[in-house]
Amino acid sequence: MEWISGLQNAIDYIESHLTEELDYQEVARQAYSSNFHFQRVFGILCGCTLGEYIRSRRLTLAGSELASTKCRVIDVALKYGYDSPESFSRAFTKFHGIRPSEARSHKARLRSFSRLSVKLILEGGTVMDYRIEEKDAFQVIAKKKRYTGGTEIGQQQIHRTWEECGKDGTIEALCSYIRPDGVFGEAVAGVCFDSPDKGDFDYAIAAAYDGSEVKEGFTIEEIPANTWMVFSCTGPLPGAFQDLMKKVYTEVFPTNRYQPSGGMCIELYPGDNVKSEDYTCELWFSVAAK
Repeated sequence: MEWISGLQNAIDYIESHLTEELDYQEVARQAYSSNFHFQRVFGILCGCTLGEYIRSRRLTLAGSELASTKCRVIDVALKYGYDSPESFSRAFTKFHGIRPSEARSHKARLRSFSRLSVKLILEGGTVMDYRIEEKDAFQVIAKKKRYTGGTEIGQQQIHRTWEECGKDGTIEALCSYIRPDGVFGEAVAGVCFDSPDKGDFDYAIAAAYDGSEVKEGFTIEEIPANTWMVFSCTGPLPGAFQDLMKKVYTEVFPTNRYQPSGGMCIELYPGDNVKSEDYTCELWFSVAAK
């Protein structure tokens, strides 16, 4: 499935289920993407997190309903996913600037957060170098952390995982497995292991496995055979990383014969000087030809 049509499918699914409990994994599945990867790309492209979009759309509809009907506040609160009038009132007031009980006043001014619609807009030609790599299945040695598949995944959670692994010696231990001729060269990797067909999400900090003894706390994981579209990213992180992701999804995938497939993305970090203007890392996207 093409990325543009997949993203629109996901948005359409959200809009048709706003009065139900939304499973973020199911939303991502509509775009045939992994949960974490979809949420990360959605935030970069749309300027708000998936959770913020859903909350804003629900509060927009709730405000309109209170202003135009005689529904009770408690009924509207429950309809849009709030388990108490108090939690609904706090969210409603923060979003609209007035209390739910004030929405029916003829002087009430409500905010509206419009529905997203995906459009392809071609802009000036940006040269982006990439390479296509066909790789057989290979193994990595990893420190994994599991997240619940149906919930919102914050980028800060991933940042904290890296910080924790830097402080507790995990990254140093992984570096002992690095071999220059390994599949990742001299880099440590961030790997998303979730699948569009499963409900949980594993993010791992990993190194290419060299066959030596597995130290305590690590697991050996299989990366399936894939076609990879590989981009180089230069500049201080996370800004350069986010800029590259946005360009890949707005300028490359909409017009390229290769499309995201299987939801895997691997980030390769060759060192820890991530704030340097010259810092260079790589992003690997699992893809398939149209």
